[in-house]
Amino acid sequence: MSTFKGNVSITHITTATAIINIDGVRFLTDPVFCPAGSEYVYDGWSKAPNLGDFGFEGQPPPGILRSFEGPALQLHDIPPIDAVLLSHEDHVDNLDPLGRQLLDGRHVFTTPDGAHNLQPRPGVVGLRPWQTVSARLGGKDFRITGTPCKHFPGGEVTGFIVECDSFGVNEAGLPNVVYFSGDTVWIDELAEIKNKWHVSVAVLNLGNALFEHPNGVLQITFDGKQAAHLMRVLNVDQMVPIHFESWEHFTEHQADLAKVFDDEKVSDRVFWLTPGEETPVVVG
Repeated sequence: MSTFKGNVSITHITTATAIINIDGVRFLTDPVFCPAGSEYVYDGWSKAPNLGDFGFEGQPPPGILRSFEGPALQLHDIPPIDAVLLSHEDHVDNLDPLGRQLLDGRHVFTTPDGAHNLQPRPGVVGLRPWQTVSARLGGKDFRITGTPCKHFPGGEVTGFIVECDSFGVNEAGLPNVVYFSGDTVWIDELAEIKNKWHVSVAVLNLGNALFEHPNGVLQITFDGKQAAHLMRVLNVDQMVPIHFESWEHFTEHQADLAKVFDDEKVSDRVFWLTPGEETPVVVG
């Protein structure tokens, strides 16, 4: 039984793009609105100082990112947005040219590098891991905390803890929160979340995204087993999977993930969404 006091509904748009509506305050995650068939070249290796830590030798060739499915909602369909949770701004499957249009004149929470690269937008705030900032959004006082991620060599990525006093506490007295993972694989630092917060809703970027290079294959987002592990470690009430469709570098789709969650015996706490439909996840 959830101890969360309030209402959470989520609208999945595409990939990592979703609207998280918490008591009428809308957070937009990783805005991407490119049409099906979009193709981009990634050549960000020059930013990576420690490629050897990821098993690379030499400079890998550019990678190609291709989408095969468009968003369930277009830009003109989006309701008023109070803040953007941008896990990283340097990958087009998390922020594309159309999505950038939604950053102007808004509260945006992202990485320190992202805040620098998105200048001069005055509403952009960069978060280091475990850094907390306060923000008044939609007439409510929120605390936003950055969480550590391990995604891609050389780039910064952040997840987010969204906290408000009105969410209440769990039986142990820990504040109830909503967690958006950003793009990451499981790292042990994420277990620290359970020491300070109770995750009522976890919106996770899944898909087991893989990036191929001459020395092998790099996993850059959660797979189903890692997501199930996170649910158990953090004792998550409800997990909402996103980021498992629409792009060629995703290798675990809904049917694959559903089987893993069945095998891992966490399916009763997994909440699947229909793209484009606002769906209640928690009704307090």
